[in-house]
Amino acid sequence: MKILISGTSGLVGTALVKSLRSAGDEVVCLVRKETSGSDCLVWNPSSGRINPTDCEGFDVIIHLGGENIANGRWTAKRKQQIRDSRVVSTQLLADTIRQLKKPPGVFACASAVGLYGNRGNELLTEISHAGTGFLAEVVRDWEAAANASSSVTRVIDLRFGVILTPTGGALAKMLPAFRFGLGGKVGDGKQYWSWISLPDVVSAIEFTVRTKSLVGPVNIVSPQPLTNLEFTNALGHVLNRPTIIPLPAFAARLLLGEMADAALLASTRVEPVKLKAAGYQFRHPELAKALRELL
Repeated sequence: MKILISGTSGLVGTALVKSLRSAGDEVVCLVRKETSGSDCLVWNPSSGRINPTDCEGFDVIIHLGGENIANGRWTAKRKQQIRDSRVVSTQLLADTIRQLKKPPGVFACASAVGLYGNRGNELLTEISHAGTGFLAEVVRDWEAAANASSSVTRVIDLRFGVILTPTGGALAKMLPAFRFGLGGKVGDGKQYWSWISLPDVVSAIEFTVRTKSLVGPVNIVSPQPLTNLEFTNALGHVLNRPTIIPLPAFAARLLLGEMADAALLASTRVEPVKLKAAGYQFRHPELAKALRELL
């Protein structure tokens, strides 16, 4: 297939491009910096700059752009950047797709399980209602922007959980403390974390794009959501290190502000119902096995 992808310098994008090209697909990167490469197209979501003619002829468009929510405290300015980097860029791509003479067969857009908010022990599926809070509101608007193109293409909302890889993201930030035996639960440890390994993220994206029955929201998470305490114990066991130094909720809030409640202390127990029903085979369905292979 001929595939256009944004966010190719990020954690998921880098791995996805490598995988697709190795499978024989033609990948073109949608980038913000001027380039003379034939495998890149330039756009600027902030200014609305994109050439619709350049976007003709693709079988699939995958949008993975968005500011990292964990880079700095959530000031009012930072929250606006987080929202705009997702919603505005997605609106631009959706509007462009609607203008094309031959729209792509698939528009797959990154999303997040943050849509569900803090839901305790409730088991959440793709049909569960949205939660409340900043992240839930951002994801709701993000998906709405993507779905504006659903009249001309199959839209997939890729609701990512916590993506695990030692090269970046949450796991990379946790590893130094845990390797020194300084890791522990966050808060009371009872909050659910819905996780997925980076190799499964890449495979799941490719699977959803190629599976015509999948449309709308798809939870990109492992079938084994765990509490923070269970996650902590599993990581300590794999590293053969103690996990007895907790990060109290008040300390997390002092360090991170509003982000602590949304990203660390919120409980989101998500099940990948659509992926399982469509026959996707997880490479890492269990956390201990995933961590051993990743580390």
